[in-house]
Amino acid sequence: MKPTDISAPDYLHKVVDCQWACPAHTPVPEYIRQIAAGDFAAAYMLNWRSNVFPGILGRVCDRPCEPACRRGRVDKEPVAICRLKRVAADFKEDIHELLPKAPSVKNGKRIACVGAGPASLTVARDLAVLGYQVTVFDSGKSAGGMMRSQIPKFRLPDSVIDEECGYVAGLDVELRQGEWIGSLRDLLADNWDAVFVGTGAPRGRDAALPGRQEAAANIHVGIDWLANVAFGHVTKIARRVIVLGGGNTAMDCCRSARRLGGEEVHVVVRSGFDEMKASPWEKEDAIHEGIPIHNYLVQKEFTHDNGRLTGVLFEKVQAEYDADGRRSLVPTGEPDVHMECDEVLLAIGQENAFTWIERDIGVEFDRWGMPVLDERTLQSTLPRVFFGGDAALGPKNIITAVAQGHDAAISIDLFCRNEPLTKRPGPLVNLVSQKMGIHEWSYDNHVSEEARRKVPVKTLEEALKDIKLEFELGYDLKLACGETERCLNCDVATVFTPKLCIECDACVDICPTECITFTADGEEEELRARLKVPAKNLEQSLYLAEGLKTGRVMVKDENVCLHCGMCAERCPTGAWDMQKFTIDVAQAGAEAPRS
Repeated sequence: MKPTDISAPDYLHKVVDCQWACPAHTPVPEYIRQIAAGDFAAAYMLNWRSNVFPGILGRVCDRPCEPACRRGRVDKEPVAICRLKRVAADFKEDIHELLPKAPSVKNGKRIACVGAGPASLTVARDLAVLGYQVTVFDSGKSAGGMMRSQIPKFRLPDSVIDEECGYVAGLDVELRQGEWIGSLRDLLADNWDAVFVGTGAPRGRDAALPGRQEAAANIHVGIDWLANVAFGHVTKIARRVIVLGGGNTAMDCCRSARRLGGEEVHVVVRSGFDEMKASPWEKEDAIHEGIPIHNYLVQKEFTHDNGRLTGVLFEKVQAEYDADGRRSLVPTGEPDVHMECDEVLLAIGQENAFTWIERDIGVEFDRWGMPVLDERTLQSTLPRVFFGGDAALGPKNIITAVAQGHDAAISIDLFCRNEPLTKRPGPLVNLVSQKMGIHEWSYDNHVSEEARRKVPVKTLEEALKDIKLEFELGYDLKLACGETERCLNCDVATVFTPKLCIECDACVDICPTECITFTADGEEEELRARLKVPAKNLEQSLYLAEGLKTGRVMVKDENVCLHCGMCAERCPTGAWDMQKFTIDVAQAGAEAPRS
């Protein structure tokens, strides 16, 4: 097996599982240490550079980092990464002086962003500090896009959206609210150097079933209904409500319905409970609020009495899998189920709406109505038009939209400078020893053995009375400090220097996970099987170092290493060292000078 090159940018980055899993590659362990040190402003700014919306994402992120968290391999639950992000936002002081400033002299390039959601605002932020004149067009009264219109206020208050969208506007970005773009052709005629489309997936899927038209007055498309609730157009709902769908939108619909007067609110899903697209914590919150979730039921018909909705008829199904593991839902043959209700909310998916983009101007679309894009650069077939967020590759989440905004901003900057879009800047990486004396480190490598802290919440009695009352209270400082101690500091890497090693096996003996083995070299598959503890997770690499005096190799299973530093503390020759790995992922405006 080839020796490991730990200087390759992606090698140690992948070992920092949480940062690797984050689409925007937020440096999680570093900002957790800053929170532990009480430097909330620094933690906020580290987040802001990567994910742009720390206060928003600290409340509503889909948390791809947490399933990846190494703590979850040795404990029941991962570190509460998302909730610690909110701590940085909640406890920071005024950070305006820490923000970059847009140059007073522009570079002469004009960029139009359509939509004021997370992708467009990320593009605007990254390009504004480079001197681009960025204008964001949006039909709403305030910036935020779907973050404002589709996420209930009890999860995400307007004040948080206002603050973080305001930081972008403060970079000399022109926000033209209340302006509907009805024609891309007309927009391009204004001689923009580039146009970014970040309009999201604004159309909810309907259900063309018997009874849909007759009972239309009491059947609502979920995302439209949520928007009407958000802007105060809808303030009440009937007593009995059925929500169709198993994603986060369905969870937002059912929890909102409870707060608007729904006494009997039921969620009905065609899949199994574990297969639902909704985040586990969203399902938990719904159940906590007394909302039952019914699985393996497929809607067949809306029943009504002369146009008055009376219920929904469902067919019972079960999951069957073919030889390739593909699932299909087949009828069980049991009698249909009729559930009575007064209103139905449809949360069965979202679609893009590009009727405003003419089909003869050079932007090609595929058979599903999605723009044909270079997935790396997000450039369309009309070179000066770029896409990002849900409008680019389909509905996902806020943090993915931010990541695509960063990528699109790099592409737009290269395009406007007549550089190849494939000539993308690489990341900056660094390794710095944390050694202070013989057996002391510049970070606290004592890891708490306590369980994950629960986030305090309002009582149900309080929460269900007011749809704008924020349900989660967030961590206080004591809880936050306790939770930071659960982080394993995965960015502090174990670095091995073979020429210093005397093969005494002290590191092997003390390693709590038995992840270090000194053995003869071999092919990776064979080598994985004969380590002290066989390394079965092929997603994580083996760290192999050669150059030992005996001709053997040192092999460490990166998957189960806890970064505890015990090997380095025990080593009598200093062959092991704990070195902090830093990676600055390229962004278009990241290196802009601050005034």
